[in-house]
Amino acid sequence: MPSDCGDQNGRRPNHRCFVNALSGHGDSVVALCFSADGRNLVTSCADGVARVFKLDNVQSSSFKVVKIHLPAGGQPTTVSFSNEDSSVVVAAQYSSGSNLYMYAEGNSNTSKHKKHEKPKSLVPEMKWLRMKVHQTRAIVTLAGTTANYDTAGGSPFIVSCSEGNDIIIWNGKSGKIFGSTDTNELKNSMARIIHNGRLIAAAAASSADVKIWEIILTKAGSVKEITGAMQLKGNESVVTWLCFSSNSEQIITTSKDGTIRIWNINVRHDFYQDPQILKHIYISPDGNILAATHGPILQWICAETGKVLETHYEAHDVCIIFISFPSLDTNPLVNLIFRAEKIKVVACAPKELRVGRDHKMVLATAGDDERVKLWVVPGDPPL
Repeated sequence: MPSDCGDQNGRRPNHRCFVNALSGHGDSVVALCFSADGRNLVTSCADGVARVFKLDNVQSSSFKVVKIHLPAGGQPTTVSFSNEDSSVVVAAQYSSGSNLYMYAEGNSNTSKHKKHEKPKSLVPEMKWLRMKVHQTRAIVTLAGTTANYDTAGGSPFIVSCSEGNDIIIWNGKSGKIFGSTDTNELKNSMARIIHNGRLIAAAAASSADVKIWEIILTKAGSVKEITGAMQLKGNESVVTWLCFSSNSEQIITTSKDGTIRIWNINVRHDFYQDPQILKHIYISPDGNILAATHGPILQWICAETGKVLETHYEAHDVCIIFISFPSLDTNPLVNLIFRAEKIKVVACAPKELRVGRDHKMVLATAGDDERVKLWVVPGDPPL
């Protein structure tokens, strides 16, 4: 079934980075996830349906979409791709607890079709179901990857993080539990798994530190143990978001202290080497200005437009390790949150996608307006 594009009034947002919109959702979009090749985008919606959009060309006037209707009575919370681009794991919260569903394309029985009939499109089938996976607690994040380190041999990992203090690693294909860990915090905020599957990072609502674990495998490729590897220390308030870089050597964190930090985690943690902060981005108390550092370079950026206002290439003789604005009585994030209050989920394609005749990096955003909007990353020429 095709999905129409544009906003509810048929107009496109007047911004050079905007490319397209995915419609057809019946309620707020609560989660987004790109497939490993970026050509599929799955959404989880409060209307009880997960939708997989085929992004062959981001500028298309319509997209093929596959709908996955979840069992009634549950509230979808998050979603992720599993071992294949056609395999989707969806989390839903019920009164009894959280369930995990894995859907994949079913087998099309073409022998029953007559010669003049076209074979029906493959309909996703539920391959496995796990009920009350975190007892009565809700799942706040799902993250999936294909492990490709040591003896993993392409094992599909799915990491579910509950609103409590537990994190579970699943086999994305079979639904079996690989292992679990306890964050020893009052309440988890989120968890992510590194692209090669070796590390898991988690942030909590009760701590300013990020904890990172290493997944140790057996020679057969199964999980032997999950052991603490390192911690990211330095934020003055709780970490609200984190993600790993595509090269598996860095991690990015945002904090309520108003900072965005990029950390180097390519260290010998077994020799107690600490992760190092590579870059800072600080939000001014009025929410209008970003101050960013990279080594000795200091830049001021307009938070509204992203325009670089000023650059100082030698602000210090050595690398800048801390920046701060004078505080105001208001929360430093209030203005930014107000301006973006409808954007609830963001996902970036892992690879460049076809946009018209070109290939560009694409960002997807969604929220309460029941739309998923696709943007090219700033820096590309206007479309």
